[in-house]
Amino acid sequence: MMKFKYETGIATFIQFVTLVLLNVVTGTVSTVSACRTDSGGCIGDLLLALIFFLLITGWFACVWMLGYAAQEFRSRRLAYLLIGAEVLIAMVALFNARHHTDIASLITSLVDFALAVWVITLAYRLARADGGRVVKKQRTRTRRRKKNA
Repeated sequence: MMKFKYETGIATFIQFVTLVLLNVVTGTVSTVSACRTDSGGCIGDLLLALIFFLLITGWFACVWMLGYAAQEFRSRRLAYLLIGAEVLIAMVALFNARHHTDIASLITSLVDFALAVWVITLAYRLARADGGRVVKKQRTRTRRRKKNA
């Protein structure tokens, strides 16, 4: 459990897998619902859902690679870039949650938001460590000097 306090690579991988699976469910529910209502536009809805799924998968794959790179290089810049991407994800998730069309899309949006907040927290800890070890509290140099003196 200790690793989950700083490993953005694992967290973004969990986010990637979870949201790909949830978007398969959401896309399937949406397509089936649209095909029941209007059978003539079923193929168009299916194609649109597939394109949307590929875009979401590509975006979360990029975020996963960014999370892995931020963790591997312990880069403050990459951690802040990851935070920016996750804030964007969180904002879209909140928007989607407010304008959901069914229960599957609401659950997907809420899970998406929760995972984004989790990754933001991990990335912030990584950025604060500034290439060093991730700890709960940062020691200041003045404390160490007083202790050694």
